[in-house]
Amino acid sequence: MVKAVFPGSFDPPTYGHLNVIERARTIFERVLVVIAVNRDKHYLFDTEERVAFMKEIVAPWPNVEVHVCDTLIVEFARQHACRVLLRGVRSVQDFSYEFELSILNKGVGPEVETLFMPTDQQFFVLRSSAIKELASFGGDVSGMVPPVVAKAMERFRLKKES
Repeated sequence: MVKAVFPGSFDPPTYGHLNVIERARTIFERVLVVIAVNRDKHYLFDTEERVAFMKEIVAPWPNVEVHVCDTLIVEFARQHACRVLLRGVRSVQDFSYEFELSILNKGVGPEVETLFMPTDQQFFVLRSSAIKELASFGGDVSGMVPPVVAKAMERFRLKKES
């Protein structure tokens, strides 16, 4: 059985992330979506919210699981007997960054292979940082994120305004 780990901060989860997950779940027997926790990073949504979003979003897919990780992703992959680290890429810049990261990961865990999956074309421009900025100005993000996330982002904007 080949399992893949798909890590990210998912702050917020976007339709681009879902595009990669949906396609990966048809290739791999199990896909472990891993919410990364970096104590040095400031998140719009806390870990519990990001986990809840992702669990609701992937609920229709029985071979997709949601996990949290605050260690090296290669270590997580080892602990869960995953041989594939899946990385979504949108652009040459994404690929360059992810390629360098894959070299580091290969040095730490040579048994874990990194595979790059480009998002479908309509998701090339979806960046979590841009979505958060658009939402903070009251912009409509409903075409970029799943409904549960769009509602939460609206609540965040309303709280910020009051």
